[in-house]
Amino acid sequence: MTPTGNRAEIRVRSDLAGGVLPAVVAMLAARAEFPLDRLDEALLLTDAVAAHAPARSRDGHVTVALAVDGDGLRITVDELAAGGAVGLVADATLPAVGAVIERVADDVRYGTDGDAGERLVLRLAYAAPERLTVDNGR
Repeated sequence: MTPTGNRAEIRVRSDLAGGVLPAVVAMLAARAEFPLDRLDEALLLTDAVAAHAPARSRDGHVTVALAVDGDGLRITVDELAAGGAVGLVADATLPAVGAVIERVADDVRYGTDGDAGERLVLRLAYAAPERLTVDNGR
């Protein structure tokens, strides 16, 4: 894991993804004062990635970059096998709920990561809270 500001890059064995990814997302979201309703949705997205990325990985590892800024959370899943990005989203479909990732994420993008494989980028938007200061009277 490489933290930079409110970012982290993680490459973890597939069997550890379910424990590591949600913890890192929760940490980054807490630092950014993520609203609780959006935190629940961020954890849903992370759980879906952790559950389905291992089967779509090129090498048995899950590679994810997480970034929280003033606009929201960005989850970038890299090093997916051919068809892995679309397949991961399709795998996260539940009966009676539908496509979980597409319903929860505000933006879903597919791409390539050069020679490293396919990439899936998920964006969950939120408005950053106003910082309390002496000047704003709170």
